[in-house]
Amino acid sequence: MLRNDIQFPYGAVYFRKSSPPQEDWERDYTTAGEDGLNIFRHWFMWGAIEKAPGVYDWEEYDRQMDLAAANGIKTVIAELIHAVPDWAVRKYAHALQVNADGTKLGSYMGVSSATGGFSNNGGGAGALTLNCPEVKEAAGNFLTALATRYKDHPAIYGYDVWNECNYSADVDYSDYAKAAFRKWLENKYGSLEVLARAWNRFSYAEWEDIEPPVHMAPYPECIDWLKFKRDNFYDQMQWRIDTIRAVDKKNVIAAHGISGAIPNMAANGCDDWLAASKVEVYGFTWIQARKGAEAWKNWYGVDINRAAARGKPFWHAERQGGPLWLQPQVIGRDKHDGRIAEPEDIRLWSMTSLAGGARGVLNLRWRPLLDGPLFGAFGSYGMDGSRTPRSEIASRMAKWANDPAQATLWDAKPVRGEIGILVIPDTQEFDYLLNYDRKEKPYPEAMWGAYRAFLEHGVQPDWVHVDDIDAYDLLYFPYPIMFTAEHAKRLAAWVEKGGTLIAEACPGYFGDRGRVGTVQPNMGLDKVFGVHEEEVEFMPDIAEHICFRFNGEPVNGGGFLQSYRLAGGTAHGNFNDGRLAIVENSFGKGRTLLIGTNPSVAYYRSEGLKNGTFFADLFRWTGKKKHVTLSNPALFARVHKGEKESFLWLVNPTHAPRSTEVSVSEELGKLYPASSPWPPGHRHEGGNSVEVPARDVLILRLD
Repeated sequence: MLRNDIQFPYGAVYFRKSSPPQEDWERDYTTAGEDGLNIFRHWFMWGAIEKAPGVYDWEEYDRQMDLAAANGIKTVIAELIHAVPDWAVRKYAHALQVNADGTKLGSYMGVSSATGGFSNNGGGAGALTLNCPEVKEAAGNFLTALATRYKDHPAIYGYDVWNECNYSADVDYSDYAKAAFRKWLENKYGSLEVLARAWNRFSYAEWEDIEPPVHMAPYPECIDWLKFKRDNFYDQMQWRIDTIRAVDKKNVIAAHGISGAIPNMAANGCDDWLAASKVEVYGFTWIQARKGAEAWKNWYGVDINRAAARGKPFWHAERQGGPLWLQPQVIGRDKHDGRIAEPEDIRLWSMTSLAGGARGVLNLRWRPLLDGPLFGAFGSYGMDGSRTPRSEIASRMAKWANDPAQATLWDAKPVRGEIGILVIPDTQEFDYLLNYDRKEKPYPEAMWGAYRAFLEHGVQPDWVHVDDIDAYDLLYFPYPIMFTAEHAKRLAAWVEKGGTLIAEACPGYFGDRGRVGTVQPNMGLDKVFGVHEEEVEFMPDIAEHICFRFNGEPVNGGGFLQSYRLAGGTAHGNFNDGRLAIVENSFGKGRTLLIGTNPSVAYYRSEGLKNGTFFADLFRWTGKKKHVTLSNPALFARVHKGEKESFLWLVNPTHAPRSTEVSVSEELGKLYPASSPWPPGHRHEGGNSVEVPARDVLILRLD
């Protein structure tokens, strides 16, 4: 949990050896303290500290901690065992991680610190595999020494483990990882005979005959390989935590990902739910220069992290505060699409995260690096550490956030969204394998398209892991082509108890181990949806031709097409060629709506120009009310509810002030004349008409 000695953590990542220059440290800390920053994170890199086996150089890190204590700044220690000492690369050369093509990882320069010891993989111990006992012992000795040295320092806040919680899609094929995979399989299947039947491989004589798959395809062995890698790397995350906790029982242990669960949970292990479950505070890196500055993307970054945190406190662990030059993610994009960062952008990006529920903000650079390809990147302060208009607005927000007058604002939390976007990790894994060699990627397009469609039509869509569905009564499943029989059973029981499930085409078409069901919908879901499949077309490359009607209005499809015969359900729309496209059904106390294509894909690909009316009509079909109704569609609203006060956040991502009429649902409260927490000094005089400043938020109190 967040510590109570800081009301609102607001700061930055400061020291990444060897930048900023040592001669500036004292001045920089003084500036940061004066500007209201109260937390720094530093990279404590194994390769920069353990200069020889058992020989540690803590001098520069001791100085960071002491300066922090002197200036009222707390410190998050980011352990970086994936920045490996060069002596370790030599000593443990037999334990280098191996790519799918057989090449071994090495020790390279790190672009985010311009120091050696990095590889292209964030998992394990960088270039080395933690499946090797010798490597694990050496890395564990470093973590133990690190925690022992600083656990009682007056500046410590806690630790950040496994930076950005992800790994390369191509690792690890070392002998140590292969041995761990075989052990994992033995624990899962019990015998070679059972494994052989599951994998359709019938000539294994010994466990050593098993090799991990190199080419990814939709087969059981590849599904198991993806699941093993996730389990293996996240077990190593838990080992990092346990190693630190064995020494330090009291300080916070945090982690942060990249809000990458869509689409990189399967390929790169970006399982935000699993990562967040292991720590007390979870966070996310979200950099508009690398993602794009569209409003829906900013909301996605915070919303999926909030969902993954499952009620735990979370923060925007790395927020952009300056420009990005010359990197491949920005080349060819507009100047204002995250490539620069004006003060108003920093305000908007920060406030959007806070409106989404984040309770802390750290800029990913206090001042820019001076070396390497990320020179000049991301810092709010100047290359020389001087104040800038960007740092001035960050200082203003830091001081505002830590004013005691805001205590009740931070105690309030976002209310649950009106609709949940269903996330089943198995679905993404199978789609990754199914479309591995294809340019069409319907899964992320469908997931993001559905989220964006509801968001941009005034509905708060929450990302809902399948394990959390009982907290919701309305779910949308954008791309349901594969999940397990256990998942199907859980969904059926959820609907039967009163849930409303809207699903796109081919729900559970592929079942356990990726096998096609001979009855569709599969796994008993034909009864849940009240239909049988008539025909199916898997042609995502030419799916633009798919069109159907809902409430008499035309709707564009995408992805796949599945037409139906009624089996207890009620027809609710047809494809243009007359085939049945939409079926409504009652099941137990709940109901379902099955849509025989992927309208979410069309919304995504058209940047919202297609199917907007459909998603608005779809929400009306559910009979639910919006939390907040705004007359101006350019604005976004979130309600935060607390024990003492509740608040309405109105976010304006545009470059001009926007007026709107506001209607809040009765159960959440109503606007009344009162001072506004933000902008400071603003007072709402009553009524439902408000104006929100450009690239800013307006926070109003609710009665």
